[in-house]
Amino acid sequence: MRLERVAAHVPPGARLADIGSDHGYLPVALMQRGLITAAVAGEIALTPFHAAQRTVGASGLAQRISVRLANGLAAIEPGDAVTAISLCGMGGETIRDILDSGKAQLSGQEQLILQPNGGEQPLRQWLMENGYRIVFEEVLRENRFDYEIIVAERTGPVTYSARELYFGPLQMQVRSPAFLAKWQRLLRVRHKTLAHFARAQQRVPEDKVQDIRRQVRWITELLA
Repeated sequence: MRLERVAAHVPPGARLADIGSDHGYLPVALMQRGLITAAVAGEIALTPFHAAQRTVGASGLAQRISVRLANGLAAIEPGDAVTAISLCGMGGETIRDILDSGKAQLSGQEQLILQPNGGEQPLRQWLMENGYRIVFEEVLRENRFDYEIIVAERTGPVTYSARELYFGPLQMQVRSPAFLAKWQRLLRVRHKTLAHFARAQQRVPEDKVQDIRRQVRWITELLA
């Protein structure tokens, strides 16, 4: 379901770079459905790189999907004329670092389709600081985990508040059932963390305690 939701946000006719492609399922599925015109499947590790090669080879799409062993956005070559980049199934900080170290490969015309496993706040911070506006975001729950999908486009200067970076600016407006359920669960976790701090043998740094308290306050106000 998670990959299906990501696939739904890849623009029709896109030239896609799927970075951290793993088995290459996303570009193959999109190509088989006639939804993209070309694709690059980039992988940094040998095992998933070979897995992606096998998936692409078995699909008969090796002429249209290039599988490359490369670090992050280094998989993208100028001739690829990429119009969309997907980064899925990694921590938000990892996605942020891949985007930051690969700035030279970004023309600014690409749509970014991002599916972080946690770490959404620092990822949104990077998007804001680099002139990317969040044009869509959603929460979905699969296998007892909450996942977020963030779609962004470079539009020039954009400003989000600290709370918008924490919760997601569009999600705060839409307030979907999945979004609210996620934060209800996280509020319980934060309360347990504070209770654990209170019982801890060693003194917990005050700034850490205050940070969790601030999160509890923000989540409580959001849910109210």
